[in-house]
Formats: sequence, C-alpha cells, structure tokens
Amino acid sequence: MDVDFIFRIAGIGVIVTIIGQLLTRAGRDDIAMLATLSGLLVVLMMVAGQISSFFSSIRSLFSL
Repeated sequence: MDVDFIFRIAGIGVIVTIIGQLLTRAGRDDIAMLATLSGLLVVLMMVAGQISSFFSSIRSLFSL
C-alpha cells in the first residue's frame, strides 16, 4: 500500500465533506446524505480492492 493510496482516500474525504457542507447549508440535507454515502462506497470499493490484492499476495506467498 502506497502513501498515494492514503492521499487518494483523504482527498475523497475532503471533497465529500465540502460537498456535504455546501448542500447542507443550501437546505438539501437529503442530497448531502446521498453524497456522503456515495463517497463512503467509493472508498470502501477502493479498500476492498486493496484487501483482495493483499490476500492474493498471501496466497501466492504460501503457494495455496
């Protein structure tokens, strides 16, 4: 896992936070919640890919 991956997650977090705050102040709380959930899903998909890569490298390490 690179530092670049952590910066990507942090960048997504900052962008989603700004969008959520702007939408909340505009009175669009429902859309702000959807934006937050979509950001969370994107990050979870990125982490799932890294976990999958980790398990495949462990599997190849032990030749299973």
